[in-house]
Amino acid sequence: MTITILTVEDEPILREMISLNLKRVGLIVLCADNAEQAKRIISNVLPDLVIIGGMLLNMEGIEFAYRLKSEERTKSIPIIMLTARDQESEMIADLEVEVEDYITKPFSPHELIARIKAVLRRRLPEMADEIIQLGGLKLDPTTHRVHAYTKDEPLELAEITLGPTEFRLLHFLMTNQERVHTRAQLQDRLWGNQVFIDQRTIDVYIRRLRTNLKTVGKEDLVQTVRGIGYRFSVKDNEKKYRGKSA
Repeated sequence: MTITILTVEDEPILREMISLNLKRVGLIVLCADNAEQAKRIISNVLPDLVIIGGMLLNMEGIEFAYRLKSEERTKSIPIIMLTARDQESEMIADLEVEVEDYITKPFSPHELIARIKAVLRRRLPEMADEIIQLGGLKLDPTTHRVHAYTKDEPLELAEITLGPTEFRLLHFLMTNQERVHTRAQLQDRLWGNQVFIDQRTIDVYIRRLRTNLKTVGKEDLVQTVRGIGYRFSVKDNEKKYRGKSA
């Protein structure tokens, strides 16, 4: 899964430090040194999270955060504010800007990454590293392995071979079970909306995923919702296997 972070920071050294460290952990980083530049970026690419810092002294950062939270297109994007003083954190609260987190400077790259992951984990369940056991499948994000409970003996597990894209697709669907996702939504979660890919490509990966799940009789877990998209559903399969569901 591709995660895109927009960093809005007017201090060049700090902006570069944030960018380098986020890229090291596999995140895509977009950078802006002021709110206007950030607005132009967001008009083309919707990030998964926005970091705002450095502009609080002249209120530009707070006004930018307020605008993001007020507009329909951007209101669900989580925001982390980088503040220079505890008083600034209080100022954010007083102005009722609903940001997800704030970090007081100075901070370590490790702390920033941990806080980003915590925010994304709340918003994007597939970011978590917990093993998922659902519908007779067991998916381990850490080892990138998927097992299925066999028909004859539920306690025995058969490994399913998946390609990296099929794994990410299954992971996302399992962490958002019963929810219907359009092709565009799945495309954004798998590749990010800054990459152009024909939405019908999603159909190809869905077919590949089902083919792999068919080897253990679990292809019906990935369902087509006609005219909308796809979902992962265990309702029709939960009686077939006694695997522990999450």
